[in-house]
Amino acid sequence: MAGGAIAGIAAIAGSADVEVILLSDVEHVGLRGDVVSVARGYARNYLLPRQLAQEATAARVAELQKRDTLRARHEAKTADQAREIAETLSKAVLRFEVKAGPTGSLFGSVTPTDIADELWSSEKIRVDRRKIETDSIKRIGRYAVPIGLFEDVRVEVQTHVVPEGGELPSDEELEAMEAAERAEQAAETPEPSVELEEILAEVDAAEAADAEDAQATDGDASEDAEAEAAAEEPEPEPEWRADADAALRDE
Repeated sequence: MAGGAIAGIAAIAGSADVEVILLSDVEHVGLRGDVVSVARGYARNYLLPRQLAQEATAARVAELQKRDTLRARHEAKTADQAREIAETLSKAVLRFEVKAGPTGSLFGSVTPTDIADELWSSEKIRVDRRKIETDSIKRIGRYAVPIGLFEDVRVEVQTHVVPEGGELPSDEELEAMEAAERAEQAAETPEPSVELEEILAEVDAAEAADAEDAQATDGDASEDAEAEAAAEEPEPEPEWRADADAALRDE
């Protein structure tokens, strides 16, 4: 591991959360160039060793802000400029050659940052990656990627994600490949066996029987308690005893 990465890891060892600068798009975390706050362990054990991020020192953040300011100068400043850019982009076709499996799933993804980089590389048009309104693309295919250029000015850029060393299949073939992948995923999900279903049914029956027994036991206990209470109640005194007590008092 490089000395800089080791120093970065050591620097974040003392706090629960740390700020890092992402060097690549990281799903559910942020885009390349973002300054994000993440858990110390996540940064130390995942982001830094894989060179997906670096420590957000004051100098690095200042340099990043300076670079973003320079890039912003190339973006549309008015609606007219945005419409000119939209006209150019509406005719463009971006192409990404990627490694993909037999059913069309990518070994990786095409991210908004990748699209922004390709727009600059092929069209010399700078677009803020946050204005590229798509999630990471994870399958080969033809995509119309929406981009917000300026207030109400938007454009869809045709984007082809092509298997490495090959050509893009027809739409019908792409649909068949995706259906095949869904079928594979469904086949990999085990269904409950008949034996398991029988066991679960027996468990349910046993629980129901236990509940009935408990209810019956509670009923018997209630009846016994009533009988005991009745047995403990004193019998009413006979009438002659009351008359005798009254006669004694009169004397």
